[in-house]
Amino acid sequence: MEQIEKHRPLGVTLIAVLTILSGIAFFASGITAVAVVPFLSGATQTLLVGLSTITGAAFLALGIAYFVMTYGLLKGKGWAWAVTLVLSCIGLALGFASIVTGHIGAIFNIIISALIIYYIYRPNVKSFFGKTTTAGMTYMTK
Repeated sequence: MEQIEKHRPLGVTLIAVLTILSGIAFFASGITAVAVVPFLSGATQTLLVGLSTITGAAFLALGIAYFVMTYGLLKGKGWAWAVTLVLSCIGLALGFASIVTGHIGAIFNIIISALIIYYIYRPNVKSFFGKTTTAGMTYMTK
């Protein structure tokens, strides 16, 4: 069986770089949240320890998930294309919700998410991820 080398589009590399940076930020936030637990004291210590531990664990898990997603993006895995689409759609929804609540800066999140969705549907990008691009079926009658 012949091995075919896939050429990774530049935009996919840029998305992977953004993804790894997000993963690093989530991972660092998770470590920070867990690291502050021993320093919490006072009447609300139990609540704060619980919240910090849960938040830290969630951020650590997200960081690891983003690292795995980066690997999939760089290797052209079909599941990474799907995860990128889902996360970008969630990003759009959260961006619109943030704008409704008064955070106008979320417009940047909306723009980036929209650009990623547009880009991953480009034929060469879909092809890199093994997603076939099918033209509409043409029926000919005689």
